[in-house]
Amino acid sequence: MTETRTSVSTPPKRPVRQLLAASVGNAVEWYDWYAYTFLATYIAAEVFPKSADNSLVPLLSTFAVFAVGFFMRPVGGLLMGAIADRQGRRAALTVTILLMGGSSLLVGLTPTYESVGVLAPVVLVLARLLQGLSVGGEFAASTTFLVESAGPGRRGLFSSFQYVSTTAGQLLASGIATLLVDTLSDGQMNGWGWRLPFVFGAVLSLVGFWIRQGAQETRSEEQQQAPLPGLLEALRRHPRESLLICGITAGGTIAYYTWTSYLPTYAELNAGIDKSDALLAGTISLAFFGLLQPLGGLLSDRFGRRPPLLFFGLGFALLSVPLLHALRDSFAVLLLVQCAGMVLLTGFTSISAAVNAEVFPPRVRAAGIGFPYSLTVALFGGTAPYVGTLFKELGHTGLFPWYVAVLCLVSSLVYLRLPETAHTELRR
Repeated sequence: MTETRTSVSTPPKRPVRQLLAASVGNAVEWYDWYAYTFLATYIAAEVFPKSADNSLVPLLSTFAVFAVGFFMRPVGGLLMGAIADRQGRRAALTVTILLMGGSSLLVGLTPTYESVGVLAPVVLVLARLLQGLSVGGEFAASTTFLVESAGPGRRGLFSSFQYVSTTAGQLLASGIATLLVDTLSDGQMNGWGWRLPFVFGAVLSLVGFWIRQGAQETRSEEQQQAPLPGLLEALRRHPRESLLICGITAGGTIAYYTWTSYLPTYAELNAGIDKSDALLAGTISLAFFGLLQPLGGLLSDRFGRRPPLLFFGLGFALLSVPLLHALRDSFAVLLLVQCAGMVLLTGFTSISAAVNAEVFPPRVRAAGIGFPYSLTVALFGGTAPYVGTLFKELGHTGLFPWYVAVLCLVSSLVYLRLPETAHTELRR
């Protein structure tokens, strides 16, 4: 690989400002993305035709559209990653935040099935495709931007803010959804209440765009003067690194989307938890999760990346089944299960950005991370709500926890052979 002799340069002089620019925009991106998940049951009722035989059919359709958005993420990771590698990280981050704002507004304005028929789900699918393009590009660019902005010995800490900001966006989405469910009637929520968070998300995207205008480019001068990389160069020249990203991500993404997005719905369907209680438990556990991230990043800077990754992977391989089987019609039990999972999950989420960035050389770092990561998330993370709901529909609810455990075990085998990179210089 010719890039292994790439020089090490000084990170940006104002790292806190860099952290804010990445975090605020990322929070806005993920607020828009997760608002869809938290309000899925209301979207299902209004945008898809009702089934007289099975009430789960509209919900399955809604989660299928959720998964469709994920399958645009690899395209976004590749295209926006290429922009980040060719035109700069800040340029890519500007495009992603504007795309997300437009797609969020489109979700909020989606007509009902009753008013326009099949055009309603078509509009929703289009909006989710744009959201997927944006989010895939956001991770590729912001991961690279965050880690390149970190000072010596702080890549793990800076990496943790990828999920601090993601969690902040989720918390905002969950909190607003909980507030609306508690204050509006079912008729109001079904009629217009579910649309408000998406319109609000479009406004927040403009705020994120404004903040990112003051960010400093992290791509080194040497890389800016080098020949521009081709669109598929990362895949062609670094196939081993691409496969490594897939292995690192598979267990992490299924555990993450199960515990942070799907668990409230899973608890409703399988344990009879009240909808508002499920949303409240999710909000509290997300706040706890966000507070854990910097601690996980700091520990990885001190002790290395492999120990927390193995803590996560082996922990979920052993405990996914008993934790999900422990759910019952109890708010306290649901909260305990969620928080236990969040502790384990921190071993992956707090350092995944640093681990990914340390795998690829700078010339193709954003695109190299973006495509394999987003493809793996699409295959295993984006389909988690659909697979879980489908198992319920087929009468095999107990298989879903085993599905999560097996994927985490596979990733654990990858972590065992992962080279330690915490105390090496980042190539720039």
